[in-house]
Amino acid sequence: MSKAFTPRVFSGVQPTGNLTLGNYLGAITKFVALQDQQESIYCVVDMHAITTWQDPADLSAATRGVAAAYLAAGIDPVKSIIFNQSRVGAHAELGWIFNCIARMGWLNRMTQFKEKAGKNRENASTGLFVYPNLMAADILLYQATHVPVGEDQKQHLELTRDIAQKFNNDYADQLARLGFGDAFFPQPEPMITGPATRVMSLRDGSKKMSKSDPSDMSRINLTDDADTIAQKFRKARTDPDPLPSEMDGLEGRAEAANLVGIYAALSGMTQDAVLGEFGGSQFSTFKPELSDLAVEKLAPIAAEIRRLEADPGHIDQVLKDGAERADSIAQPVLASVKDIMGLVR
Repeated sequence: MSKAFTPRVFSGVQPTGNLTLGNYLGAITKFVALQDQQESIYCVVDMHAITTWQDPADLSAATRGVAAAYLAAGIDPVKSIIFNQSRVGAHAELGWIFNCIARMGWLNRMTQFKEKAGKNRENASTGLFVYPNLMAADILLYQATHVPVGEDQKQHLELTRDIAQKFNNDYADQLARLGFGDAFFPQPEPMITGPATRVMSLRDGSKKMSKSDPSDMSRINLTDDADTIAQKFRKARTDPDPLPSEMDGLEGRAEAANLVGIYAALSGMTQDAVLGEFGGSQFSTFKPELSDLAVEKLAPIAAEIRRLEADPGHIDQVLKDGAERADSIAQPVLASVKDIMGLVR
């Protein structure tokens, strides 16, 4: 019989640049909902951020900014654990162990490394290459069973499952001898839900909305004011045709599909319902409605982020308390890994 693991959610956001509407809809809204369903751990993954060079002051500010966004969006630091990755050293330690478990062939198949390294592959940091192993450590350090992720991270979660399976297989005899049953690590399940699991750029519907895009007009930042949000949606790229009345009509219309998905996610409607309401409308009618809805949903969050960022001491205390709680879960798991592998401690 397969071992049953206590349901636990883990996920994280990198502190690189302003958080966007894509981060909010693709991840943070799901974090808020999940904290009422099962034990939840939400990390600011600052060690992942340094796979590319970061200005130290910017990194510190961005780390607090992500934590502020978590809090402003409704993640409760009592119900959930909120902390930054570098405060819990076990992440790096298990990450190294997984560097030794994972296979080169697995990492060579990771499409995100190819995208980020581009033609400059030989100049990319080794950290960028083994980044998925650290992500696996982030998740498995807490024996997490569920991971809310965007579509672009699904491949990394599949690698996490491969690493967990290989560890369980490699040390099967030890697991049995030490009383851990047939598995020490679970097979975490991805949670990819909702109408906006992958929010695209407002300037190019074929690219993901990214906080690293050179054009600020490509994204809605969680800290944008009402006028900026309105301007960005007004100038968002579309096509000349009216909105269709059915989903089939969005085929081949990436920008239109993106805006409909955003409206659906912000309103809690299905995309079918959005098209039922706006089918036949021109974008000159739909965009102001979308803008008003975005302002209504995001303006209170932006205001709360600004209030929290004005009190960095409070944010630091939340992160410190969260790290202590996270470490109390992580250390026994890491100790067991060492015992299983024969590492003397």
